[in-house]
Amino acid sequence: MSNLIKDCTGVILAGGENLRMPVLKAFIKVKGKPIIERNLAVLRQLFNESLIVTNQPEAYTYLKAPLLGDIYNIRGPMTGILTSLLNSTALWVFISACDMPFINKKLIYYMHSQKDGFDAVIPSIKGKTEPLFAFYSKKLLSSMEKAVLSDRRGLKDFLKDKKVKYISASDVRRIDPGARSFINLNTPGDADRHLGLSID
Repeated sequence: MSNLIKDCTGVILAGGENLRMPVLKAFIKVKGKPIIERNLAVLRQLFNESLIVTNQPEAYTYLKAPLLGDIYNIRGPMTGILTSLLNSTALWVFISACDMPFINKKLIYYMHSQKDGFDAVIPSIKGKTEPLFAFYSKKLLSSMEKAVLSDRRGLKDFLKDKKVKYISASDVRRIDPGARSFINLNTPGDADRHLGLSID
């Protein structure tokens, strides 16, 4: 496919503890298809390489995607991003969470087009950044590894002094009018509100 993004690996983080949802969030069905399958299909349309970071590989082997366990036994999404950067064959990774059912392909393309001169590209909506729908460069590897190993695992704090391109809410909504890419399903209430699903 001629419009593949060749300098980046697409990544789904599926390593959360799932404490507030009685089922694995990645397998909640949207229009009959699990979120993980929907999102992997999108990433495969965009990137040469797509992989899943998970500490429950047995649940995802049927997807026939490369599966990575966290490089360190230290919980948190930054460990998953670090694992992705270390294993990617490309200079960049695009990170998405496994519980986002409506990731927007055009928005991902646009974010990728904004990365030159930066080390990360992250949307910002209503003053809230979305670091789990974002691009990260391998230039961050060393500093991110130091942060993880020194227990400074907050992504927002980590990114404060980095070269980050923040995508404005107006730019997001121009491409994804309802900002639906950032809907995530953390609780049964979220599934009911956004999908009309009763999960118990």
